[in-house]
Amino acid sequence: MSDSHSDPQSQPAEATTEGQAEEPTREPKKDVSKLGRVEWLDLTVPDAPRIRDFYSAVVGWKTAEVDMGSYADYCMNLPTGETIAGVCHARGSNAQLPAQWLVYVRVPSVHESAEVCVKKGGKVLDGPRRMAGSDFCVIQDPAGAVMALMSDRKKST
Repeated sequence: MSDSHSDPQSQPAEATTEGQAEEPTREPKKDVSKLGRVEWLDLTVPDAPRIRDFYSAVVGWKTAEVDMGSYADYCMNLPTGETIAGVCHARGSNAQLPAQWLVYVRVPSVHESAEVCVKKGGKVLDGPRRMAGSDFCVIQDPAGAVMALMSDRKKST
């Protein structure tokens, strides 16, 4: 949402207990509202057209092609047209992704989260690498469940 009510930077300074306004900070505040949220859901499989058709029939999703160069992946859309998920081919950099629905969760740093995953007994199955303008990796927890992590690239100093 882009209205001023959801943007903490556009809000007036809060009054202190002394009744004076606090000084505004000079650095922009990082929007942490998306951290920890599920941002995307997709399924990477060897036969994407077959699986696309399966979910269209079973769930009622409409589909739209996404040009990947020499082939197309698919957006799965609600009847309203809103994209809800993706069905992708297991090709190229996606060839090693597991054939299961994969949730994508935003974290502050994919690289740091991948390190913590390993320290806590998990595995990094793919990445960290760049994908769709974000840092990305797929982790597996100690019980075997997988999740994709995404973060914005940290600026070099």
